[in-house]
Amino acid sequence: MPDSDGRSMRERMLAGDPYIADDQELAELGLRAMDLMEAFNATPARDPRERRRLLTELLGAIGEGTEIRPPLRVDYGGHLRIGARSFANFGLVALDVAPITIGDDVQIGPNVQLLTPTHPVDPELRRAKWEAAEPITIGDNVWLGGGAIVLAGVTIGENTVVGAGAVVTRDLPANVVAVGSPARVIRTIEPGGAGTA
Repeated sequence: MPDSDGRSMRERMLAGDPYIADDQELAELGLRAMDLMEAFNATPARDPRERRRLLTELLGAIGEGTEIRPPLRVDYGGHLRIGARSFANFGLVALDVAPITIGDDVQIGPNVQLLTPTHPVDPELRRAKWEAAEPITIGDNVWLGGGAIVLAGVTIGENTVVGAGAVVTRDLPANVVAVGSPARVIRTIEPGGAGTA
């Protein structure tokens, strides 16, 4: 079992150290996020002002001109930061136990999952409910295809395209196309070049 050093479980979580999620402070923050998520997901499409207000309250930051289509699922919301002019289609799951940073002009297909939590391989630690998390960073102008999964600790460089259904287990450089499970780079993108992925 990880040593107790006097820090709260939230402090341990934010530092990226093992923590137990079944904690009163974390539970309250999670309930707050659920309340705001439920309100956002139930707000009519014809009320964009209210949707924007709820996202501004829920998320750590949301840039000008960014749109997220419900349903949206987060753990806390406050650790998710999205830049300007980005778009997330239906069904984004962003488990923001650790920070998730999404750049400007990012396109996110339907049912994409951004998963920062990790769990111990050791069965006794897992049974004792210890977990941790690692941040995810998505660079400017990235396109994540529908159903893509990005795992904890991954950084994706600017302009990169991740194919539909890919599972990104390690960092991807800028200006590439990556597909498969685990995702692998299949070609380089020449900025300004013609064509679609």
